[in-house]
Order: sequence, then C-alpha cells, then structure tokens
Amino acid sequence: MANKTAVIVGALGVVGRNLLHHLEPDPDWELVGLSRRAPDFETRARFIAVDLLDRVDAEAKLSGLTQATHIFYAAFQGRPTWTEHNAPNLAMLVNSVEPIEAVATDLRHVNLVEGTKIYGSHLGPFKTPAKESDPPHLLPNFYYDQEMWLRGQQEGKVWTWSALRPQTVCGFALGSPMNIATVIAVYATVCKELGLPLRFPGKPGAFDAVYQVTDSDHLAKAMTWCATAPKAANEVFNLTNGDFFRWQNLWPRFAEFFGLQPGPVQTLPLAEFMADKASLWRRIVEKHGLQGIPYADLVAWPFADYVFGCDWDVMSDTL
Repeated sequence: MANKTAVIVGALGVVGRNLLHHLEPDPDWELVGLSRRAPDFETRARFIAVDLLDRVDAEAKLSGLTQATHIFYAAFQGRPTWTEHNAPNLAMLVNSVEPIEAVATDLRHVNLVEGTKIYGSHLGPFKTPAKESDPPHLLPNFYYDQEMWLRGQQEGKVWTWSALRPQTVCGFALGSPMNIATVIAVYATVCKELGLPLRFPGKPGAFDAVYQVTDSDHLAKAMTWCATAPKAANEVFNLTNGDFFRWQNLWPRFAEFFGLQPGPVQTLPLAEFMADKASLWRRIVEKHGLQGIPYADLVAWPFADYVFGCDWDVMSDTL
C-alpha cells in the first residue's frame, strides 16, 4: 500500500509529466496531477482539472486532498513581460499550497522548480558559475517571489521545502512546447525536407558561448530526492547534466543524426521564419506516418530564439 501521495502541480508540462512517468512504476506513491487539461496518455494518476488563478475553484477542487504528503510545484504561465510574470505565477503557487496544507495533516514536503533566470541568465552576462548563495538580479523575478513566500509559509511548520534551479529542461510534453530538444528536431526535419543544410539559426556569439541543459529524467530523480532526503530540507540546489558545452561542438553531431550537412551560422528569427511551415509539417506527417500533433503544439519558436540568442556564458555551480 502506498505511504506517500504526490500532488504534481502542472502535471502535463515538460517537468511535471516526466516526474509523473518517473514515479508511476513505484507502488509507494499515490499520484495526483493538477492541470487545466486532461492527460493525453494512459496513467494511474488521478487528475484534477483546476484553474489555479481562481482561488475559489482551487479551494473547491483541492479540499479533498487530505492524504497529500508531498507537493511538487512545476506550473508556469507566461506573460508578455518579465514584470507581468510575477502576480499570476505567485498566485498559482499560493492557491495550490495553501488549500492543500489546510487539509493534509501529513504534509511532509513542498518542492519548487525554479531556474537560473533567478541569477539573470535571461538578461545578459552574469556571474558564472552561478552559486545558490548568489543574490538574485535586480527584481522583479517571480522565482524569487515564489521562494520567499514558500520560506515564510513553512516557518514553524512540520513540513519542509526545497527548490531546484535547472537550466533549459529537455523532455517531451504535448501542449508545453518550450523544449529545446523538440526545437532542434523539428527545425532539422524541416531543413531536411527542404533540402537545406542544418545552419545554426542563432547569434554567432551564442554558437561559441558556454551553455548547459538539464534532462527531464535527471530533474525528476532530483525532485524525488529533494522530497524524501532529510539533507534536502529547506535547501536550494542548482541542477544541470553537469557537462557544459558549446553549440559549435554539438551542431555537427545533430546534423549527422538527421542525415544533414552542417551549415554555418545564419542568424534569423525562427519565430518569423518558421511561422509559415504548418502546411509543410502536415506533408511531413503524412509522408512519414507521424502522429498528427498540431504544428502549433510542437515548438515555441520565440523560446528557440531566446536560447539560440544567448551570446554569453550560462554556467551553474553544481558542487
């Protein structure tokens, strides 16, 4: 019989979905997924459709989670500007933790997934390698707001918290297209269909700069460890795959994998140049018998432009 109940907030995103798949084979865990959408895969998890920006809906839907022992928070809602991220993303965390905490008498741990943007990795050059003890960039930053709220909420409580700071998580999730692995796969497939070499579409400086990523399976294991290891209580951890790289060294290997010639850097905004490729993608799907996933659900091209536009080093200290 399971002795732990995980509530995964944002269970259909890249992070939450892969955590769910990681925990699913373990009979010690009962699983509850929170999402506005229904899962597109078979799972033993119980899913609750909830709008975490609606406090009334959150309290009504989450009041039955009396057996919850662990909360894994991996939800996110994007907004046009960095400042606008704060209010909705803090509200979703508060509206998930508070209603569950109020009824779950055996709550043991809340794990929060942040990211290196707390150091300013999205703004330009910053101190590297970034350490967990480094201060945040000039606020606002919703990761900082979430962490400060969680720290304060936990004071004097039996349950503990932890936070992980991965960089550019690579995994798979439908409807959650901020995934650089899918970006490269779709971009390379389109180039191959058009008979083009695989040119690096980002900035020349990004091609040469040091970068890092975090595999979603690696992140899921770390989230589980944080939730169950006493040493992780009330601590923050950077998390990457541990191997820094430069796109210039990986790009020829991507090209070889897809049977393409590697091309030189040719900077172009993918958000613009990939916007008209939906009909081409449909032909590719029909030609190769692929799943009919809508083109718009595959890749967030502005996210690709951001990653390939980082012409500064992005490095976390993971010691």
